[in-house]
Amino acid sequence: MRRITAFAAVVLLAGSAIPAFAQVSAYEGARVIVGDGRVVENTTLVVDGAKLAQAGAAADVRVPSGARRVDLRGKTVMPMIVDTHVHLSTTRDALLRDLRARAYWGVSAVLSMGTDGYEVLGVHNEVIPGAARYFSAGRGITSPEPGRTTAPYWITSAAEGRKAVDELAGHKVDIVKIWVDTREGKYKKLTTEMYGAIIDEAHKRGLRVTAHLFDLEDAKGLVRAGVDVLAHGVRDKDIDDEFVAMFKAHPNLVLTPNLPERGVKVDLGWMKAGLSPEDFAKLEKANVDNPKAQAFYGIQARNLAKLNAAGARIVLGSDGNRPWGPHEEMQDMVVAGMTPTQVIVAATRNGAELLRMDAGTLVAGKSADFIVLDANPLDDIANTRRISQVILRGAAVERSKPLF
Repeated sequence: MRRITAFAAVVLLAGSAIPAFAQVSAYEGARVIVGDGRVVENTTLVVDGAKLAQAGAAADVRVPSGARRVDLRGKTVMPMIVDTHVHLSTTRDALLRDLRARAYWGVSAVLSMGTDGYEVLGVHNEVIPGAARYFSAGRGITSPEPGRTTAPYWITSAAEGRKAVDELAGHKVDIVKIWVDTREGKYKKLTTEMYGAIIDEAHKRGLRVTAHLFDLEDAKGLVRAGVDVLAHGVRDKDIDDEFVAMFKAHPNLVLTPNLPERGVKVDLGWMKAGLSPEDFAKLEKANVDNPKAQAFYGIQARNLAKLNAAGARIVLGSDGNRPWGPHEEMQDMVVAGMTPTQVIVAATRNGAELLRMDAGTLVAGKSADFIVLDANPLDDIANTRRISQVILRGAAVERSKPLF
């Protein structure tokens, strides 16, 4: 694995010395995975309030007099994870619990994808201590799906699609979510005309569009229509050269693989401390080999590997409401053929850039969001689960007790 030890020049905020206030802390001696592909050994991170004031090799950093010093020798530090595809609770109290659970597992921000409604949308303007930041698509847009959630707009025409975008823009959502899927042949899906109108209207209003999809041909149609993000990889078949070429021709197009369960029995012991005995028992009961799931994963894993090799811009999304899900997804992405370094870049810098956050990499001036690990995830991506502590916006996240 290529590891780059050179590091950007240390930057002092405001171009001057940092005052020795009580909130200044120096985290010293760790290996730092920057989040952009670089790795730096024996580092010092100086945290002033919620920001990284300095970050670099220890020899290049001046620790302010009076700063609190934290010895991290033997540890590995990486940016906190950004999860760009979740479906969270839709009442305020439950949503805040979800966001605190994300922080516990090392997730700094989430994008909730179209099943929220508008009641909790105000949370996306709040910075809540000890909780991940919340971004939301509000109400997504789909064709009528009787029997499923009515949180999204159900539309039957291009004009209705444009009207839905108008309302979404008025509520200041972070992105527009659409579904283009028959749900295993149960429903009609959005037509090319409908989703084309939605994408066009969203772009006129400065909004990006992310699309749930299943079939290769729909994926091609969405890319031709100018979609910004694919919220799933292609799932019906192996992608062809034409689709790979389309990604190469659209360098700003983002892929959120959202890989399915691999269908193999795995060790779940790493989750035990953060779950109730009842919830852990439920997970263990479902933890079995499943050949059908293995084949379904195989299609999507091969497709991810092809697009990754072609240089596609990839982010991480776990789907659903599993606060530990990003750690499983990262391992699934490595099993699919991405390197641990590539996966960490997808899960940190790329996700933060998609959400337009000043975070995702451990460089001076960025938000002080990082995970202290007991082992190096570049050796084994499962080491992202070996969390010693989490620092979110400069403050330690409470992890001494589980969140049930």
